[in-house]
Amino acid sequence: MPIETYEHQYINGEWVESTNAGQYIDVFDSNNGEVFAKVISGSQADTEKAIEAAAEAFKTFSRTTLEQRKGYLTAILGEYMKVQKDVAAALTKELGAPKPFAEFVQSNMFPFHVKAALDLVDSFEWEQTMGSSLIVKEPIGVVGAITPWNWPLNQIACKLAPAILAGCTMVLKPSEVTPINAYLLTEAIHKSGLPKGVFNMVMGKGPAVGEVLATHPKVDMVSFTGSTNVGRHLHALGAKTIKRVRTELGGKSATVVLEDATADQIRTMATHVIGNTGQSCNALSRMIVPKSRYEETVQIAKDAFEAVKVVAANDEGAAFGDIGPLASQMQYDKVTGYIQKGINEGARLVTGGVERPAGVPSTGYFVKPTVFADVNNKMIIAEEEIFGPVLVLIPYDTEEEAIDIANDSIYGLNAGVAGGDEAHAMAVAAQLRSGQVHVNTTDPNLMAPFGGYKQSGDGREWGPYGLEEFLQVKAINRPKARL
Repeated sequence: MPIETYEHQYINGEWVESTNAGQYIDVFDSNNGEVFAKVISGSQADTEKAIEAAAEAFKTFSRTTLEQRKGYLTAILGEYMKVQKDVAAALTKELGAPKPFAEFVQSNMFPFHVKAALDLVDSFEWEQTMGSSLIVKEPIGVVGAITPWNWPLNQIACKLAPAILAGCTMVLKPSEVTPINAYLLTEAIHKSGLPKGVFNMVMGKGPAVGEVLATHPKVDMVSFTGSTNVGRHLHALGAKTIKRVRTELGGKSATVVLEDATADQIRTMATHVIGNTGQSCNALSRMIVPKSRYEETVQIAKDAFEAVKVVAANDEGAAFGDIGPLASQMQYDKVTGYIQKGINEGARLVTGGVERPAGVPSTGYFVKPTVFADVNNKMIIAEEEIFGPVLVLIPYDTEEEAIDIANDSIYGLNAGVAGGDEAHAMAVAAQLRSGQVHVNTTDPNLMAPFGGYKQSGDGREWGPYGLEEFLQVKAINRPKARL
């Protein structure tokens, strides 16, 4: 198969040559480890040119009406739907998402979030009267959006949709690990009629693109989704110009299983970490279990994980619930390394392990769904984010101890509670220091705020709280009424 090359950046409404012409980043097929595409490795000059275009466009786009901005976003959605199948096909390679998951989940996250954003803006409170003052919410300005490889369309949509509706302009730096979907989306945006400079995309690596967005004085906000280490770095860089930096970072999320949890509730919460081959920041990767239900829960998790089929992403026989390979060699090395650390630490390997699954290509980035039991919260596999389909089971004696174990983490992105008495489960959920808590379900609510406590970040996405991130609040003070 020929290797496709993507050599242009999208700046000021045009596909332009990079000043780094000839410098490329390899894009690997997760199913076989082979290079199937190359994308340009952009430069600082590319990024600065995009920022200048966004800053110029902001002068007029910020003054458009909400109806105009809704029209632009609706047109983008319409053009995207024409290429959605191409996006899904790209994701089976660059991300390793099995075909059904790529078509009906990963590629569908863009329309899901765009439609949700369009649904909320008419009821959003854009201004209010407070005494003699008019309080208005205005676009923050130029947004630098830095998105990850694991849920690429989801995270682009969570930034692009509210930014455009708010009246912001933006420069997108997508992940160079899964970049092809971003090119396809950008072509759809180009065809939508969005004014020049409102949306720009610069492909490249962190120092040449992300760090420039974080330090440039004409960038008013950086919205970043990714690792906690990079998030810390961007916060520090952004402080130099006192720009708004909003982050959605890593997690080591815990489910507290209560004494009265049903087997189905336990199974639901245990298998959350398997989705997307475990490559989700909010994955419920720790399960804290009462000793009276411990071995029963170990067996439930074992049976559930062993029932999962690992497949090549382009397997025509793939079904929902099947998982594909990890996204990259780096991910494969990281996840198998953590599994080996768990074995070395003395955790009980219930199922899975470092060996490759049977029946998949020998050169792809495939791992077995893995369960560890007899883990304590000070083990590496309980403290650090593995980002793979790995669940650790931790026993507890008292409910207070379970809550302490769940909260004993630098992270606080997600949490779960499994329990038969919903009122009791909700009372436990209230004590978990996490931006989201799922009680007997793992289903998302696209209108509820998504974001973390502690070192899981300081931003909120989705729904009205996600729109608020891209707005500034202004008080316009008027003369007080005379008596």
